[in-house]
Amino acid sequence: MNNKMKWIGALFLLVNGQWVWAATLPQGLVWETNDKDPQFASAKALPGGTFNMFVDSFPLTFRTVGPDSNGAFRSFILDNQLRLISFHPNTGNPIPSLATQWAIAPDNQTVYFKLDPRAKWSDGKPVTADDYTFGYEMMRSKHIKGPWFNNYYTTEVVAVEKIDTHTILVKAGNPKAKLDLLNTTELWPQPKHYYTLDENWVKKYNWAVVPTTGPYVMTEVKKGKSVTFSKQKAWWAQSDRYNQHRFNVDTIKVQVIRDRNIAFRHFLKGEFDSFEMLLPNWWHEKANTQEYKQGLVKKVMAMTDTKQGAQGLHLNIANPKLADINVRLGIQHALNIDKMIKTVLYGDYQRSTTFDSGFGAFTDVALPERTYDINKARDYFAKGGFDQAGPDGILQNGKGERLSLAITYATSEHTKRLTALKEEAKKAGLDLELNLVDGATGFKVMLEKKHEAAWLGWGGGGLYPQYWEFFHSDNANKPQTNNFFNVADKALDALIDAYGSEFDTDKRATLSQQIQQRIYDLAIFVPGAQLNYVRASAWRYVMLPEVPATKNSPDLLYWPMDGYPYSSGGLLWLDPKVEEETSKARDAGESLPSQDMVDKTYARS
Repeated sequence: MNNKMKWIGALFLLVNGQWVWAATLPQGLVWETNDKDPQFASAKALPGGTFNMFVDSFPLTFRTVGPDSNGAFRSFILDNQLRLISFHPNTGNPIPSLATQWAIAPDNQTVYFKLDPRAKWSDGKPVTADDYTFGYEMMRSKHIKGPWFNNYYTTEVVAVEKIDTHTILVKAGNPKAKLDLLNTTELWPQPKHYYTLDENWVKKYNWAVVPTTGPYVMTEVKKGKSVTFSKQKAWWAQSDRYNQHRFNVDTIKVQVIRDRNIAFRHFLKGEFDSFEMLLPNWWHEKANTQEYKQGLVKKVMAMTDTKQGAQGLHLNIANPKLADINVRLGIQHALNIDKMIKTVLYGDYQRSTTFDSGFGAFTDVALPERTYDINKARDYFAKGGFDQAGPDGILQNGKGERLSLAITYATSEHTKRLTALKEEAKKAGLDLELNLVDGATGFKVMLEKKHEAAWLGWGGGGLYPQYWEFFHSDNANKPQTNNFFNVADKALDALIDAYGSEFDTDKRATLSQQIQQRIYDLAIFVPGAQLNYVRASAWRYVMLPEVPATKNSPDLLYWPMDGYPYSSGGLLWLDPKVEEETSKARDAGESLPSQDMVDKTYARS
């Protein structure tokens, strides 16, 4: 044994001449694992090949915490980083990941995890308990400039302790029901051997390719143009029950194409292998070229039962005009969401009434729609001081200020949606100014709270709705937080605090509905649309299981990696024989049998 470290009794360690507390395992723990749930990948899957896809903007950083890190590309990195455990995408049960076993202490607040001794970082270093205790220190450090993480690892996760090299405990801030507790404590590790935690951390690691525990690693970066991921040879977790027949392709090349119309032309040329088609105009109108008619390209749609992230209009009430609730209520009734869904979205979507949906008893489905009503809108606007019609029909107040609302958005495909809303809003005396900004840059504008109103959708996921980051006053009037509303409401804070500390699931669901009611009453969010399917196009050699998506798949052919919190990705594979057949048919101008499909296995009843 190293003469600088030795055991003295059971509770203390002598380390470099200093006594330090050593966590120990309590008696009577019941260890759990899960090797019984069904596998959800296809045994027909073939390894190998390069999968080509695109994104509409290059990330502002490769960091997953700190300034500018909360962009869309973050998922490429985090979904390739395993957590202690994950959740089965069909049953919802916890399944092993970096931890092989877990045990919940009687306090319903502390979870013990046994790490897989085989686990390795992509640079060959072992994953140990030190990567978790360091990760806890890192997430609480001011050096990362991540206030959300600083808070979460102070209030929600209050301890991460090493018991031995492959055993740790994680303690939540308060007792929780089982699944909620596991979801709170199943953390990502941070490579202690790689990071230096100091005041230069943000700048030093802005473009760092950090070691990962998942199947892929970044192997080539062309700034502003592309990022290439390569499969690790002999990835340590490939044979694990829930990873078998997944993460099949050898290489994933992600190119930046800022215009989806240009990207679609590249797709039809065979330069991209798939094209996400959630947007109705693509599915109904544009997916009708010769490549589709010949069966060279297919359309696949799968019904899901996913928990929906919020999509709609976020009103920044730090703006003096929007600080008046009458103006906000007027906006609610001036936006004809139903007509936008019926026309622009072909009726494919459903109207939302809450911030997040699909969480069962946690969602207040009784909240009524604020329907498009010109008279109601004008009445509210008049109460807010905008009671005079200008020469162009837009309302003005006594100072001659026009009733306008600048909407910042970052998806060009949403222009038609917002244009439809703009035309209808004019009838209520409201002028919508549409400000399209580049994806990553636009989100930065929103994070800096420089928007008047932000039109965007948040990713779904999580076992329960999350409110603190979006609505608590701790995150109001601060940059780099997700409180895009800048709302600081004591009643809402009290409900969110109670929700965060409530153990009883039924009581917590009641609090969730009360939070949604308060958000509704404040009229700070205009709910948009929601959907319960995933769909995409792909060349016919891109293959999927017989049931092409899981119950909780957030994407279909677009996503070859893992997923959060459900382990649902990595199901696709490439068939070289079908690729050769497709190429020959294309060159000869011949048709092949259609592979189009609509799967309803997980359709909501």
